[in-house]
Amino acid sequence: MELLLKYFPDISEKQRGQFAQLQGLYSYWNAQINVISRKDMDGLMIHHVLHSLAIAKYISFKPGTQLIDLGTGGGFPAIPLAIFFPEVEVIAVDSIAKKIKVTEAIADSLELDNLRPLCARVEELQFEPDFVVNRAVASLSTLYHWTKNLISHRHKNQFANGLISLKGGDLRNEISEFGILNRKSTLEQKPLSLYFEEDYFETKSLVYASW
Repeated sequence: MELLLKYFPDISEKQRGQFAQLQGLYSYWNAQINVISRKDMDGLMIHHVLHSLAIAKYISFKPGTQLIDLGTGGGFPAIPLAIFFPEVEVIAVDSIAKKIKVTEAIADSLELDNLRPLCARVEELQFEPDFVVNRAVASLSTLYHWTKNLISHRHKNQFANGLISLKGGDLRNEISEFGILNRKSTLEQKPLSLYFEEDYFETKSLVYASW
């Protein structure tokens, strides 16, 4: 919790309590259904919680915003974002039922009424979210094809509605391919080392795109 409070000192007591429960909840559920690498559980706060909350460093979503976390896995970034933004609706989507089972169980334990876990494929979705968020699910070009007709055109936040993707490694080719595909798009890449000083974030980036 000290690490979380280092970067987010203004979270409420309720939020502190919810974040404090994550290690125990994931340890329990990961032993039943492996959704996080077992060797990675010790790094849950840095590798999963803080990594997810890089999105909260980049943008402060307004109440009533709807997010879809596409390919949520065990609930990242959906669960940390739902805790951090209690007035934002978060739909956590994955096509693998056992992963959604874990996300749903943890959301229920934390009483996250603003989080809706959903087992579905992207082509089955019937929502018009303000933003699609994800962590390393697919290339930017693939994500664009999946979501280009999904995102709402009614903007309410500081940035136009679009895609926010957490990625690692060298993204130059991926960004170039996206730019060729979407010449009128807006794209911004933010190194996560701007937000967090831990070594883990040196190779991580946030990419925002709208079209």
